[in-house]
Amino acid sequence: MLNALESVLSVILMIGLGWALAKRKWFEGTSSSLISRLVVSVALPAYMISNLMGGYDRAKLLSMLPGLPIPFAAMLAGYAIARGLAALFRLPQGRRGTFASMFSLSNAIFIGLPVNMVLFGEASLPYVLLYYIANTSLFWTIGVFGIARDGAIRSGGPRPSMVSGEGLRRILSPPLIGFLAAAAMIMVGIRLPRPIMSLCKTLGNMTTPLSMLFIGIVISRVEWKKLKPERDLLLILAGRFLVSPLLLVLIARPLDLPLLMKQVFFLQAAMPAMTQTPILAAAYGADAEYAGIGTSLTTVLGIASIPLCMAVLGSVFQ
Repeated sequence: MLNALESVLSVILMIGLGWALAKRKWFEGTSSSLISRLVVSVALPAYMISNLMGGYDRAKLLSMLPGLPIPFAAMLAGYAIARGLAALFRLPQGRRGTFASMFSLSNAIFIGLPVNMVLFGEASLPYVLLYYIANTSLFWTIGVFGIARDGAIRSGGPRPSMVSGEGLRRILSPPLIGFLAAAAMIMVGIRLPRPIMSLCKTLGNMTTPLSMLFIGIVISRVEWKKLKPERDLLLILAGRFLVSPLLLVLIARPLDLPLLMKQVFFLQAAMPAMTQTPILAAAYGADAEYAGIGTSLTTVLGIASIPLCMAVLGSVFQ
Protein backbone atom coordinates (compact mmCIF):
# COMPACT_ATOMS: atom_id res chain seq x y z
CA MET A 1 0.00 0.00 0.00
CA LEU A 2 2.86 2.39 0.81
CA ASN A 3 4.40 1.84 -2.64
CA ALA A 4 1.03 2.52 -4.25
CA LEU A 5 0.61 5.77 -2.31
CA GLU A 6 4.12 6.86 -3.31
CA SER A 7 3.28 6.14 -6.96
CA VAL A 8 0.04 8.13 -6.71
CA LEU A 9 1.98 11.02 -5.16
CA SER A 10 4.41 10.85 -8.07
CA VAL A 11 1.51 11.17 -10.53
CA ILE A 12 0.02 14.12 -8.65
CA LEU A 13 3.38 15.90 -8.43
CA MET A 14 4.01 15.57 -12.17
CA ILE A 15 0.52 16.87 -12.94
CA GLY A 16 1.04 19.67 -10.42
CA LEU A 17 4.26 20.66 -12.21
CA GLY A 18 2.36 20.90 -15.50
CA TRP A 19 -0.32 22.99 -13.81
CA ALA A 20 2.23 25.33 -12.21
CA LEU A 21 4.17 25.83 -15.44
CA ALA A 22 0.93 26.49 -17.34
CA LYS A 23 -0.09 29.09 -14.78
CA ARG A 24 3.28 30.76 -15.37
CA LYS A 25 2.37 30.85 -19.08
CA TRP A 26 5.03 28.39 -20.26
CA PHE A 27 2.57 26.76 -22.65
CA GLU A 28 1.07 29.56 -24.67
CA GLY A 29 -0.20 29.29 -28.23
CA THR A 30 0.19 25.84 -29.79
CA SER A 31 2.77 24.46 -27.35
CA SER A 32 0.26 22.28 -25.47
CA SER A 33 -1.06 20.77 -28.71
CA LEU A 34 2.54 20.03 -29.68
CA ILE A 35 2.96 18.02 -26.46
CA SER A 36 -0.21 16.10 -27.26
CA ARG A 37 0.97 15.32 -30.79
CA LEU A 38 4.40 14.22 -29.57
CA VAL A 39 2.85 11.80 -27.10
CA VAL A 40 0.21 10.33 -29.43
CA SER A 41 2.18 10.26 -32.69
CA VAL A 42 5.77 9.62 -31.53
CA ALA A 43 6.22 8.53 -27.91
CA LEU A 44 3.29 6.12 -27.56
CA PRO A 45 3.85 4.16 -30.81
CA ALA A 46 7.55 3.86 -29.96
CA TYR A 47 6.67 2.70 -26.46
CA MET A 48 4.33 0.03 -27.81
CA ILE A 49 7.06 -1.40 -30.03
CA SER A 50 9.77 -1.20 -27.38
CA ASN A 51 7.75 -2.78 -24.58
CA LEU A 52 5.94 -5.49 -26.51
CA MET A 53 8.87 -6.64 -28.63
CA GLY A 54 11.22 -6.43 -25.67
CA GLY A 55 9.20 -8.60 -23.30
CA TYR A 56 6.57 -10.67 -25.14
CA ASP A 57 6.54 -13.71 -27.36
CA ARG A 58 3.73 -15.28 -29.39
CA ALA A 59 2.40 -17.35 -26.47
CA LYS A 60 2.20 -14.37 -24.08
CA LEU A 61 0.50 -12.28 -26.72
CA LEU A 62 -2.15 -14.88 -27.45
CA SER A 63 -2.79 -15.40 -23.73
CA MET A 64 -4.06 -11.80 -23.45
CA LEU A 65 -6.82 -12.12 -26.05
CA PRO A 66 -9.49 -13.70 -23.76
CA GLY A 67 -9.59 -10.42 -21.86
CA LEU A 68 -10.54 -8.26 -24.85
CA PRO A 69 -14.34 -8.82 -24.68
CA ILE A 70 -14.47 -7.55 -21.07
CA PRO A 71 -13.97 -3.81 -21.75
CA PHE A 72 -16.21 -4.02 -24.82
CA ALA A 73 -19.02 -5.51 -22.72
CA ALA A 74 -18.56 -3.07 -19.82
CA MET A 75 -18.53 0.02 -22.04
CA LEU A 76 -21.47 -1.08 -24.17
CA ALA A 77 -23.45 -1.73 -21.00
CA GLY A 78 -22.45 1.68 -19.66
CA TYR A 79 -23.48 3.38 -22.89
CA ALA A 80 -26.88 1.66 -22.80
CA ILE A 81 -27.38 2.74 -19.17
CA ALA A 82 -26.43 6.30 -20.11
CA ARG A 83 -28.99 6.42 -22.90
CA GLY A 84 -31.61 5.08 -20.51
CA LEU A 85 -30.76 7.69 -17.85
CA ALA A 86 -30.84 10.44 -20.47
CA ALA A 87 -34.40 9.45 -21.35
CA LEU A 88 -35.43 8.90 -17.72
CA PHE A 89 -34.20 12.31 -16.57
CA ARG A 90 -35.37 13.97 -19.79
CA LEU A 91 -32.03 15.47 -20.71
CA PRO A 92 -32.15 17.79 -23.74
CA GLN A 93 -32.19 15.83 -27.02
CA GLY A 94 -29.21 17.80 -28.29
CA ARG A 95 -27.03 16.65 -25.38
CA ARG A 96 -27.83 12.98 -25.03
CA GLY A 97 -25.12 11.55 -27.28
CA THR A 98 -22.45 13.78 -25.74
CA PHE A 99 -23.69 12.83 -22.28
CA ALA A 100 -23.57 9.10 -23.07
CA SER A 101 -20.02 9.35 -24.40
CA MET A 102 -18.71 11.13 -21.30
CA PHE A 103 -20.68 8.76 -19.04
CA SER A 104 -19.37 5.49 -20.48
CA LEU A 105 -16.06 6.03 -22.32
CA SER A 106 -12.79 6.96 -20.64
CA ASN A 107 -9.46 8.55 -21.50
CA ALA A 108 -7.76 5.18 -21.66
CA ILE A 109 -4.55 6.11 -23.44
CA PHE A 110 -3.56 9.70 -22.67
CA ILE A 111 -4.33 9.53 -18.95
CA GLY A 112 -4.95 5.84 -18.32
CA LEU A 113 -1.69 4.55 -19.79
CA PRO A 114 0.78 6.77 -17.89
CA VAL A 115 -1.18 6.36 -14.64
CA ASN A 116 -1.09 2.57 -14.96
CA MET A 117 2.58 2.63 -15.90
CA VAL A 118 3.44 4.58 -12.76
CA LEU A 119 1.25 2.44 -10.49
CA PHE A 120 1.80 -1.06 -11.94
CA GLY A 121 4.92 -0.80 -14.07
CA GLU A 122 5.58 -2.05 -17.61
CA ALA A 123 3.73 -5.32 -16.98
CA SER A 124 0.47 -3.38 -17.22
CA LEU A 125 1.02 -2.13 -20.78
CA PRO A 126 -0.56 -5.04 -22.73
CA TYR A 127 -3.72 -4.86 -20.62
CA VAL A 128 -3.87 -1.08 -21.02
CA LEU A 129 -3.73 -1.63 -24.77
CA LEU A 130 -6.55 -4.18 -24.71
CA TYR A 131 -8.77 -1.66 -22.95
CA TYR A 132 -7.63 1.04 -25.34
CA ILE A 133 -8.58 -1.04 -28.40
CA ALA A 134 -12.13 -1.42 -27.09
CA ASN A 135 -12.39 2.18 -25.90
CA THR A 136 -11.12 3.83 -29.07
CA SER A 137 -13.23 1.56 -31.29
CA LEU A 138 -16.41 2.46 -29.43
CA PHE A 139 -15.58 6.15 -29.08
CA TRP A 140 -15.00 6.62 -32.82
CA THR A 141 -18.17 4.72 -33.73
CA ILE A 142 -21.07 4.97 -31.29
CA GLY A 143 -19.49 7.85 -29.36
CA VAL A 144 -18.93 10.06 -32.39
CA PHE A 145 -22.28 9.00 -33.84
CA GLY A 146 -24.05 10.22 -30.70
CA ILE A 147 -22.17 13.53 -30.66
CA ALA A 148 -22.81 14.09 -34.38
CA ARG A 149 -26.49 13.27 -33.85
CA ASP A 150 -26.63 15.92 -31.11
CA GLY A 151 -25.27 18.43 -33.60
CA ALA A 152 -27.81 17.40 -36.22
CA ILE A 153 -30.66 17.80 -33.72
CA ARG A 154 -29.45 21.25 -32.68
CA SER A 155 -29.05 22.44 -36.27
CA GLY A 156 -31.96 20.58 -37.83
CA GLY A 157 -29.62 18.98 -40.36
CA PRO A 158 -29.52 15.39 -41.68
CA ARG A 159 -28.77 12.58 -39.23
CA PRO A 160 -25.25 11.10 -39.45
CA SER A 161 -24.29 7.51 -40.24
CA MET A 162 -22.92 5.16 -37.59
CA VAL A 163 -19.72 4.22 -39.48
CA SER A 164 -17.75 6.67 -41.60
CA GLY A 165 -14.37 6.78 -43.28
CA GLU A 166 -13.26 9.49 -40.86
CA GLY A 167 -14.25 7.36 -37.89
CA LEU A 168 -12.38 4.32 -39.20
CA ARG A 169 -9.30 6.46 -39.82
CA ARG A 170 -9.44 7.74 -36.25
CA ILE A 171 -9.68 4.21 -34.85
CA LEU A 172 -6.39 3.39 -36.58
CA SER A 173 -4.50 5.95 -34.51
CA PRO A 174 -0.68 5.96 -34.22
CA PRO A 175 -0.64 4.15 -30.84
CA LEU A 176 -2.92 1.40 -32.15
CA ILE A 177 -0.86 1.08 -35.34
CA GLY A 178 2.27 0.77 -33.19
CA PHE A 179 0.61 -1.96 -31.14
CA LEU A 180 -0.60 -3.85 -34.23
CA ALA A 181 2.80 -3.56 -35.92
CA ALA A 182 4.60 -4.91 -32.84
CA ALA A 183 2.07 -7.72 -32.44
CA ALA A 184 2.41 -8.69 -36.10
CA MET A 185 6.21 -8.82 -35.89
CA ILE A 186 6.04 -10.93 -32.74
CA MET A 187 3.59 -13.37 -34.34
CA VAL A 188 5.81 -13.92 -37.42
CA GLY A 189 9.07 -13.93 -35.45
CA ILE A 190 10.61 -10.68 -36.70
CA ARG A 191 13.14 -8.99 -34.44
CA LEU A 192 14.14 -5.37 -34.91
CA PRO A 193 17.84 -4.38 -34.82
CA ARG A 194 19.16 -3.27 -31.45
CA PRO A 195 19.66 0.41 -32.45
CA ILE A 196 16.00 0.62 -33.55
CA MET A 197 14.82 -0.95 -30.29
CA SER A 198 17.03 1.44 -28.31
CA LEU A 199 15.57 4.39 -30.23
CA CYS A 200 12.01 3.21 -29.55
CA LYS A 201 12.75 2.79 -25.85
CA THR A 202 14.27 6.28 -25.58
CA LEU A 203 11.37 7.91 -27.40
CA GLY A 204 8.85 5.83 -25.45
CA ASN A 205 10.26 7.02 -22.14
CA MET A 206 8.82 10.47 -22.93
CA THR A 207 5.26 9.14 -22.66
CA THR A 208 4.60 9.41 -18.93
CA PRO A 209 6.21 12.77 -18.12
CA LEU A 210 4.79 14.53 -21.19
CA SER A 211 1.33 13.06 -20.58
CA MET A 212 1.31 14.18 -16.96
CA LEU A 213 2.45 17.67 -17.93
CA PHE A 214 -0.33 17.86 -20.51
CA ILE A 215 -2.96 16.85 -17.94
CA GLY A 216 -1.71 19.63 -15.68
CA ILE A 217 -2.09 22.09 -18.56
CA VAL A 218 -5.67 20.94 -19.18
CA ILE A 219 -6.57 21.31 -15.51
CA SER A 220 -5.03 24.79 -15.39
CA ARG A 221 -7.49 25.92 -18.06
CA VAL A 222 -10.64 24.80 -16.24
CA GLU A 223 -13.11 27.68 -15.91
CA TRP A 224 -14.26 27.07 -12.36
CA LYS A 225 -16.97 29.73 -12.52
CA LYS A 226 -18.84 27.64 -15.08
CA LEU A 227 -18.75 24.47 -12.97
CA LYS A 228 -22.13 24.18 -11.30
CA PRO A 229 -23.66 21.05 -9.69
CA GLU A 230 -26.17 20.49 -12.49
CA ARG A 231 -27.96 17.15 -12.76
CA ASP A 232 -26.27 16.31 -16.08
CA LEU A 233 -22.79 16.76 -14.60
CA LEU A 234 -23.58 14.79 -11.46
CA LEU A 235 -24.81 11.90 -13.62
CA ILE A 236 -21.63 12.04 -15.71
CA LEU A 237 -19.50 11.86 -12.56
CA ALA A 238 -21.55 8.90 -11.36
CA GLY A 239 -20.99 7.19 -14.69
CA ARG A 240 -17.26 7.77 -14.77
CA PHE A 241 -16.37 6.97 -11.19
CA LEU A 242 -19.13 4.61 -9.98
CA VAL A 243 -21.13 2.92 -12.74
CA SER A 244 -18.30 2.20 -15.19
CA PRO A 245 -15.90 0.67 -12.61
CA LEU A 246 -18.78 -1.29 -11.05
CA LEU A 247 -19.81 -2.76 -14.40
CA LEU A 248 -16.21 -3.77 -15.03
CA VAL A 249 -15.99 -5.50 -11.65
CA LEU A 250 -19.28 -7.36 -12.15
CA ILE A 251 -18.15 -8.66 -15.55
CA ALA A 252 -14.49 -9.40 -14.79
CA ARG A 253 -14.56 -10.66 -11.20
CA PRO A 254 -15.98 -14.16 -11.83
CA LEU A 255 -13.66 -14.82 -14.80
CA ASP A 256 -10.42 -16.78 -14.56
CA LEU A 257 -8.08 -14.05 -15.80
CA PRO A 258 -4.82 -12.55 -14.46
CA LEU A 259 -5.34 -10.33 -11.44
CA LEU A 260 -3.25 -7.55 -12.96
CA MET A 261 -5.50 -7.53 -16.05
CA LYS A 262 -8.59 -7.04 -13.88
CA GLN A 263 -6.89 -4.31 -11.84
CA VAL A 264 -5.75 -2.41 -14.92
CA PHE A 265 -9.21 -2.67 -16.50
CA PHE A 266 -10.77 -1.38 -13.27
CA LEU A 267 -8.46 1.62 -13.14
CA GLN A 268 -9.01 2.34 -16.83
CA ALA A 269 -12.78 2.28 -16.32
CA ALA A 270 -12.44 4.97 -13.63
CA MET A 271 -10.43 7.39 -15.78
CA PRO A 272 -11.83 10.78 -16.89
CA ALA A 273 -13.85 11.37 -20.06
CA MET A 274 -12.12 11.54 -23.43
CA THR A 275 -10.36 14.88 -24.01
CA GLN A 276 -11.46 14.79 -27.68
CA THR A 277 -15.14 15.05 -26.67
CA PRO A 278 -15.41 18.88 -26.63
CA ILE A 279 -13.36 19.13 -29.83
CA LEU A 280 -15.75 16.82 -31.65
CA ALA A 281 -18.77 18.53 -30.11
CA ALA A 282 -17.59 21.81 -31.60
CA ALA A 283 -16.82 20.18 -34.96
CA TYR A 284 -20.29 18.60 -35.24
CA GLY A 285 -22.25 21.57 -33.89
CA ALA A 286 -23.15 19.89 -30.58
CA ASP A 287 -22.96 21.65 -27.19
CA ALA A 288 -19.19 22.18 -26.99
CA GLU A 289 -19.32 24.21 -23.75
CA TYR A 290 -21.27 21.42 -22.03
CA ALA A 291 -18.76 18.85 -23.31
CA GLY A 292 -15.83 20.98 -22.20
CA ILE A 293 -17.19 21.48 -18.69
CA GLY A 294 -17.98 17.76 -18.30
CA THR A 295 -14.57 16.67 -19.58
CA SER A 296 -12.68 19.18 -17.43
CA LEU A 297 -14.61 18.26 -14.29
CA THR A 298 -14.02 14.53 -14.76
CA THR A 299 -10.32 15.21 -15.37
CA VAL A 300 -9.90 17.15 -12.14
CA LEU A 301 -11.88 14.68 -10.03
CA GLY A 302 -10.34 11.72 -11.86
CA ILE A 303 -6.90 12.63 -10.59
CA ALA A 304 -8.28 13.00 -7.07
CA SER A 305 -9.97 9.60 -7.30
CA ILE A 306 -6.78 7.63 -8.07
CA PRO A 307 -5.84 7.10 -4.38
CA LEU A 308 -9.38 5.84 -3.68
CA CYS A 309 -9.20 3.42 -6.61
CA MET A 310 -5.90 2.05 -5.36
CA ALA A 311 -7.34 1.69 -1.85
CA VAL A 312 -10.25 -0.50 -3.00
CA LEU A 313 -8.37 -2.59 -5.57
CA GLY A 314 -7.40 -5.18 -3.01
CA SER A 315 -11.01 -5.84 -2.00
CA VAL A 316 -12.86 -5.77 -5.34
CA PHE A 317 -10.84 -8.63 -6.88
CA GLN A 318 -10.31 -11.16 -4.10
